[in-house]
Amino acid sequence: MLNLERLRTLDALARHGSVSGAAAGLHITTSAVSQQLAKLEREAGQRLLAKNGRGVRLTDAGRLLAEHAARILSQVELAQADLEAQRGQVAGELRVSAFPTAARGLFPTALAALREQHPALRVRSRELEPEKGISGVVRGDLDLAVVLDWYNKPMPLPDGLVKAPVLDDAADVALPAGHRLAGREEVDLGELADDEWITWGEGEFCHEWLMFTLRSRGIEPIVGHRAAESHTQLALVAAGLGVCIAPLLGRDPLPDGVVTVPLRQRVRRHVYVVWRADADRRPSIRAAVRELRAAGQRVGGAGAPDRRADVTGAPAAPATRRRSPAS
Repeated sequence: MLNLERLRTLDALARHGSVSGAAAGLHITTSAVSQQLAKLEREAGQRLLAKNGRGVRLTDAGRLLAEHAARILSQVELAQADLEAQRGQVAGELRVSAFPTAARGLFPTALAALREQHPALRVRSRELEPEKGISGVVRGDLDLAVVLDWYNKPMPLPDGLVKAPVLDDAADVALPAGHRLAGREEVDLGELADDEWITWGEGEFCHEWLMFTLRSRGIEPIVGHRAAESHTQLALVAAGLGVCIAPLLGRDPLPDGVVTVPLRQRVRRHVYVVWRADADRRPSIRAAVRELRAAGQRVGGAGAPDRRADVTGAPAAPATRRRSPAS
């Protein structure tokens, strides 16, 4: 009989593409991965792995068994979710991630509420950019991820994931207090064509969105500085080194010397939480999604659009817009 944990190891190897990746995903040593796979080969009676340079690759038999392993593990996840739902208890461990401003703006409120209401639930959180958070959920390394896309640049979601909106996050432009446009009620992106931009790292989703948005307006961006964290970007604005996009979520308090002004284009990013469809009935998932949505409402942005229901089946809150206190 095939051992479930060894099938899990084979599935991790197929998803991560390497023994070291599988070991990291399963939080075990590379030696343990190799031992599990060697035992699985003996159980299967066929070679599942072949040398590939310094690494390994799956043989035809290995790929076939890995496909079955993915389906078996999904059924196990469904069974565990159904058992949790039957008990109706919010307990166990929940592994969650969020991009930095969501971790700053949502996690303290949402995770504190979960701890108070469900003391038997242990939540483990980490900061991850949206693409890595989604990958972690797909691989099974995470149970939930708070991710984002922008009003004009959606992020594709892999099959097998479910999402619920958390809030629509209005974004302004952050300017040095002495900037020529700092006193305006609103600003058009075209008026910033000659300004230096402070943006995210090369290749990051938000950076690619900003470049796409400016170029679609006929602006070739002048990138002066890059910083992953929004408060670092705002500190550079305060020093007079450029301008940046400043979403509401996680930006308060603004540093001295920075003014935020709404954009005429009404720029928004959509913040939502994703999880695996086969874990949909887990009470811990449902409780975490409820608290994240509640935290999103407290930020002052929108919850879910009316046309969608949240994970509990309740109608979502209508969209509203809040201007920055500093704008």
